[in-house]
Amino acid sequence: MIEGKQIFFTYGFAETDKNPVLNYVDLQIPDGQIVGLFGENGAGKSTLLRLMAGLLVQKDRGCQILLDGKPATQVRGEIACIFEEGTFLPDLTPKQYGDFLADFFPKFDRAYYDKLTAFFKLEEKAAKHMSRGQKAKLEIAAGLAKRTKYIFMDEPFLGKDALTRQDFMKILSGSLTGEETLILVTHELESVETFIDRAIVVHKGKLAADVEMDDLHHEGKNLMVLLKETVGYDENAYRDLFAEEE
Repeated sequence: MIEGKQIFFTYGFAETDKNPVLNYVDLQIPDGQIVGLFGENGAGKSTLLRLMAGLLVQKDRGCQILLDGKPATQVRGEIACIFEEGTFLPDLTPKQYGDFLADFFPKFDRAYYDKLTAFFKLEEKAAKHMSRGQKAKLEIAAGLAKRTKYIFMDEPFLGKDALTRQDFMKILSGSLTGEETLILVTHELESVETFIDRAIVVHKGKLAADVEMDDLHHEGKNLMVLLKETVGYDENAYRDLFAEEE
């Protein structure tokens, strides 16, 4: 389980920043749940994701995020991060990267990793010489092959064409056993509409909406409707651009 209490984060000084990225929010995510974090650019989605993964440090000592009762830094072997920026080890080839991961992740599935890199047709060259899309595929292969309990994904569809997105969703669905807790940030609402269990909308430093997908669909709504209603999106705001001057 992921438990966050009074989560606060600012890129300025905590004592003086009047518009923090995250403003003392509470969050609880049970084991095995697939959660989507949504919101406008700059809303704090990726910051929240990185805080949960232990990649950012909170500046307020009263804040706390625990994974199974422990800070993320104490359960690194149970965390997989699949982020848009790609591998943190750009000098390694796919084979070398697999060797490295096998040493650090106890449940790393090397056979599955090799199958995924072959499926994605990744060449045996350093990641820094790969295209953006190839780097993303390498991270997908690495992240899923770690077989961790917690999977954090930030814009996993960015830069991928429609067919690759479709393949990715099939691979992701087939890779999960139901015991993993998966948190993802994406703007591709349609791609995850039927995949996630729960949707959270981050808006102005707060968790402005938190709903189970079954309940949302029972109300006859989808993710786009939820997002628009939560952030107060004005469908007709653009009309002012074309209004004739009086």
